[in-house]
Amino acid sequence: MNQDSEYLESVLHQDIPLTRSMGLRVLHWRDGQLCLQLPLQANVNHKHTMFGGSLYCGAVLAGWGWLHLRLREQGIADGHIVIHESQISYPLPVTGDALALCDAPPQAQWDRFLATYARHGRARLVLQARVVNAGAQADAVRFTGQYVLHR
Repeated sequence: MNQDSEYLESVLHQDIPLTRSMGLRVLHWRDGQLCLQLPLQANVNHKHTMFGGSLYCGAVLAGWGWLHLRLREQGIADGHIVIHESQISYPLPVTGDALALCDAPPQAQWDRFLATYARHGRARLVLQARVVNAGAQADAVRFTGQYVLHR
């Protein structure tokens, strides 16, 4: 785990206490990708698969965490991030530990977001996240979230 990962995990566990109960870990932040880990045991449902609410939280937090770290890299610390809208699908069950991943949006979208925030003190950014069974490639969850940054 690098310093950025340790920092984000500390922020999540301090500011969003639910993440501690979920056993959420920040595995890595590199090359514009954030990867979170959710253990099955702390998030299991009555079917012995991962609870849909935990999967939703993992996906939301992957996007929130991605934006938090990217803004920190840009030296922007005067805003608050909130989830505004989202859409989620659950094509596969999660039968073990899960990884929640968020990658960078297209550069033009990011540049527009930064310019809008600088000009208006408020901006929206759509991020895609996915959740996979650890060790698998297929998406178990597909998530699109619109995040708002405001002063």
